[in-house]
Amino acid sequence: MAVIASLVARSYKPKAETIPLIRSALKFYRFGAYVTGSLLLLLVVEMIAKYGFHSVFQLGGSSGFIGIVPWEASGAHNWVTGVDLSTGILIVHGWFYVVYLFSDFTLWSRMRWPFVMFILIALGGVVPFLSFIVEHFVARQVRRELAELEKSGPAATTPKTSTATAEAAN
Repeated sequence: MAVIASLVARSYKPKAETIPLIRSALKFYRFGAYVTGSLLLLLVVEMIAKYGFHSVFQLGGSSGFIGIVPWEASGAHNWVTGVDLSTGILIVHGWFYVVYLFSDFTLWSRMRWPFVMFILIALGGVVPFLSFIVEHFVARQVRRELAELEKSGPAATTPKTSTATAEAAN
């Protein structure tokens, strides 16, 4: 927890007028993190079945609605007669990881965090279970910073003019 706080210690803070944008970016990021994390867990199950048990999942075909069929690494026997769910999981996870990276970038840029935070958040979609953990800490940090920003109010984010400049304007 102190690590995240030290990583986001910076001179630039989000602007008060971007609070609604940050809230929507946080929702989008949380959605992306949960979907990517779930698909990554499915991908792990698929890899264990494929390389540990030499089986793949199929939708429809000769084994019923959802079935497990043998898989040969050489491709000598093609037992998949329906839709290959194993390949589908790979493709869908890959595309949702791109969505996850986009949501990461959106939140990172609106929060005005250092680039290291972008990389750490991006790693959440690569390591199983990590997206759920990273999402928890990132969402908490965003909420904390938003609360501080709302507490300081819009007056804290506007540039202060000197009294000499104010008098000259009158």
